Amino acid sequence: MDSTTVAALSGNIATIGYGLAAIGPAIGVGIVVGKTIESVARQPELQGRLQVLMYIGIAFTEALALIGIATYYLFTTGQ
Repeated sequence: MDSTTVAALSGNIATIGYGLAAIGPAIGVGIVVGKTIESVARQPELQGRLQVLMYIGIAFTEALALIGIATYYLFTTGQ
């Protein structure tokens, strides 16, 4: 391997790991919000209850992103 290849491979893999870990919560939040909108369209009288459940679902889904951030910092500061 020459010096350019080594320079391209140097760095921390945790940054890529966090980027991949953020994809899951983004998709999850999109699904939660989309299903809530669909449910409100079907039964508008339940909007308040569904909105509360949506926020709880978003909080649990975003907890995955926070775990990804914590893991990133755990692996980057441990070196």
